[in-house]
Amino acid sequence: MRDIVSAGGARIILTGFLCAALLGGCGGGDGSGDADGAAVQEQWEKPGGRWHPVREGALTSEQEEEMERLRSLGYLAGSTEAPDVWGVTVYDEARTWDGLNLYTSGHTAGATLMDMRGNVLHEWNHSFLDAWRAGQGGELPKSSKGAGFWRRAYLFENGDVLAIFDGHAVIKVDKDSRLIWARFGGLIHPDSPVLEEFIVVLDADGNELERVSQLEAIERAGRQDLLEGMKESGDIFHTNTIEVLDGRLADRHPAFREGNVLICIRELDNIAVIDMARELVVWGMEGPWLKQHQPTVLDNGHMLIFDNGGSRGASRILEFDPVTREIVWVYKGDADNIFHSPQCGSNQRLPNGNTLISETDRGRAIEVTPEHEIVWEYINPAQAGDEGRYIASLFEVIRIPPQHVAAWLDHE
Repeated sequence: MRDIVSAGGARIILTGFLCAALLGGCGGGDGSGDADGAAVQEQWEKPGGRWHPVREGALTSEQEEEMERLRSLGYLAGSTEAPDVWGVTVYDEARTWDGLNLYTSGHTAGATLMDMRGNVLHEWNHSFLDAWRAGQGGELPKSSKGAGFWRRAYLFENGDVLAIFDGHAVIKVDKDSRLIWARFGGLIHPDSPVLEEFIVVLDADGNELERVSQLEAIERAGRQDLLEGMKESGDIFHTNTIEVLDGRLADRHPAFREGNVLICIRELDNIAVIDMARELVVWGMEGPWLKQHQPTVLDNGHMLIFDNGGSRGASRILEFDPVTREIVWVYKGDADNIFHSPQCGSNQRLPNGNTLISETDRGRAIEVTPEHEIVWEYINPAQAGDEGRYIASLFEVIRIPPQHVAAWLDHE
């Protein structure tokens, strides 16, 4: 499970939720139990990587070795040396889009809401260990000890938050961080270490309503071109984003009708649209990007995408026409302004035409104008690693209008 996209009303739509019924239910796996007490909790709450648990004995020794290799490829909580300054370092108030900023960081299992000057207005925190004890119980899966941070968070207007422990669980907490429900996943196929991914629809209480296999949706459509370069095992897709389409592009291409979903398949360098009713890929594109994240449809009929490695090893933001495939706008760094996040990253087009960008690995978020000027910059003050040497990952900063939370935040 990698990304939250639609959490309004009665449906929550996720991608990559790997709670495999083939292995007898969600969560499972052998682990450390609660006997180790504080030592176990300390390990579980460390900022860690991202991997997928598997029951002992389900795989051959060679497959177990491959899974251990996959587990070592997680998202580090901190991987870049910390700068000398932190917090809001640039704020051109007249040219920014004023709002509040919600972000998740590699140093904590929580989310923070702050104003444009970096003042913290509210925080949510709920550990994986506490969620497990309340919602699942039993032995702790060893490979989940790295679930020490929230990868993504969605803020409801009443202050509730839907959050992801990457590859392990999705939880819902109220504005006071009390657990409402938790759903656990992360298991794999019992015969071969293939991380097959699904689009899963949950109701407002976390109960599964529907699931669609992304692999089968591609194969059913005969789109073998989207599978070129796919590995035989392991993390074959690494889907990192899903967006429910609202139909704003349907007049130009029927694939973008309301209710279809847009997904981002990182390992295959492509994006696709899936018709959930037919369980079928109806559009796909391999673009001039590498290991991309966060494709999103814009109001002007274009799309925006975070291209992690397509600019000679650096990163860039691309705005492109999904019908003509023409690139119409690019943001990238230069010698004086390095812009590079090998993993993760996010982009959000703001109502004033500026773009909010999360440069995850460098713990940095910037708001840039169409002319590429930086009018707001935030450096994550949290540090990780030995002696605070590394800056914690800044997974995603989302700009939200103040009225979205006015009903409860104004009364605190």
